[in-house]
Amino acid sequence: MFAGNREPTLLVYVTALLALTVSLVPLPRALSIFWPNMLVLVVLYWSTMTPRAGGMLIGFLAGLTLDLVDGSQLGQHAFAVSLVTYLAIRLHLLTRAKPIFEQALFVAIALFVYEATLWAIDGFSGHHTGSWPRWAYIIPGAAIWPLVTGLLGRLHSPR
Repeated sequence: MFAGNREPTLLVYVTALLALTVSLVPLPRALSIFWPNMLVLVVLYWSTMTPRAGGMLIGFLAGLTLDLVDGSQLGQHAFAVSLVTYLAIRLHLLTRAKPIFEQALFVAIALFVYEATLWAIDGFSGHHTGSWPRWAYIIPGAAIWPLVTGLLGRLHSPR
């Protein structure tokens, strides 16, 4: 890290690790259906607000960690999170200047792309693609986006 670099690289990885820990907390079945993947939301936040701090590496490492923890095919989550990270980095100038409601719509679309990618990979590989509960966390994930933005926004000073 250079002396003039204001990007919170260490903060990005620490918050991603904390989000992974929160994602691994066992919840009752009725609640776990609607609980969004906090790691994906944190990666979306950092990719949108400070895209150079973690870059594509944070998306790939987060996805690879989800693959190892979840026991799914190696690279499935890594590809899906990397795709969502790429979209967030590519569109960060458009999304971070928008009101929080419009950002939440972007997050809902990004979570849909994430889940659709996982669904397609499961379908192509012959695994069970699941039913409606697979898609149930997209709306709650977008609904808690203001909370995620508020909490993480207090940890750094955006330019």
